[in-house]
Amino acid sequence: MKNISSSIQVLDRAMALVGVLSRASGPVSLTRLAGEAELHTASAHRILGALMVHGLIEKTGAGEYDLGVRWLEMGNRLRVRLNIRQVAMPGMQQLAELTGETVNLIVRRGDEAVYVERVTGGQTMIQVVQVVGAHAPLHVTAVGKIFLAEDSASAVLGYAERTGLPAYTPNTLITLEKLRAELDVIRREQLAYDREEAELGVACIGAPIRDAEGKLVAGLSISAPADRHKPGWADALKKTAAQAGAALGYLADV
Repeated sequence: MKNISSSIQVLDRAMALVGVLSRASGPVSLTRLAGEAELHTASAHRILGALMVHGLIEKTGAGEYDLGVRWLEMGNRLRVRLNIRQVAMPGMQQLAELTGETVNLIVRRGDEAVYVERVTGGQTMIQVVQVVGAHAPLHVTAVGKIFLAEDSASAVLGYAERTGLPAYTPNTLITLEKLRAELDVIRREQLAYDREEAELGVACIGAPIRDAEGKLVAGLSISAPADRHKPGWADALKKTAAQAGAALGYLADV
């Protein structure tokens, strides 16, 4: 318990130093930093050193301290996450109108795929609707498999060991061998399928959305009763996902 309290105290002190730098108009001396953060100079120096190792703090040639570029990198990633709904929505609406089915925007949260936005099409018959905020294991969803396909072999193994690859239907991929084989195909085609693996009678097709750095940040999927899927949806979905990526700065042919 003592170690936990000590760690929290160090974190509080680190954030106090960061707070001083974020309010300053430029680099700040160690003495001023320690004073405004209400820390001993030696303590401030040790904490600043640790923050420098992680790129959160930089030291100028004059011996003063400033925020590091790592904050900019994290800010850009947060901006992408906040903007992803906005940039994806126009294409999602067009795709839903084209197919008449439900189009989902999905992100990864740990070992799960999370539905963060959806647009329903004009089908008057049975329609598949994923509730915003719903989540499912990565290996049973199309976009979830896309995220797994980005992982290293050891990371995929770790996922399989943590989750046990539970079966949701008789079609679920429940062995590491089968999952790895499918991920190889997804890496080549940049397209994934859920063949009634999460729910019988429901199939999905998914495509990746990448940011300016080429990082996979989300995915789009079309969900529909398995017997209503059309061959032309794959190209339309990939184009829509690529357009969303282009809006985030991803340089690729769309």
